[in-house]
Amino acid sequence: MVLTLFQRDDCHLCDLAVQVLAQARAGEFESVFIDGRDALELRYGVRVPVLRDPAGRELDWPFDAAGLRRWLDAGSA
Repeated sequence: MVLTLFQRDDCHLCDLAVQVLAQARAGEFESVFIDGRDALELRYGVRVPVLRDPAGRELDWPFDAAGLRRWLDAGSA
């Protein structure tokens, strides 16, 4: 399962989210930077970082490794 992390350039919360993904051993993820992309900025502008799974479920920040792991497990059930 490849996750998508929506983020912005120079976003310290986004950097923290990347660290949490590593701590939770969440697997592969794709970074999508929303800066300069009007539709994505409208949708995620004040919410980043946001993690989305292939089924379209989204997890808004803040999340920790344990919460992320529960979210991932719930999506695979």
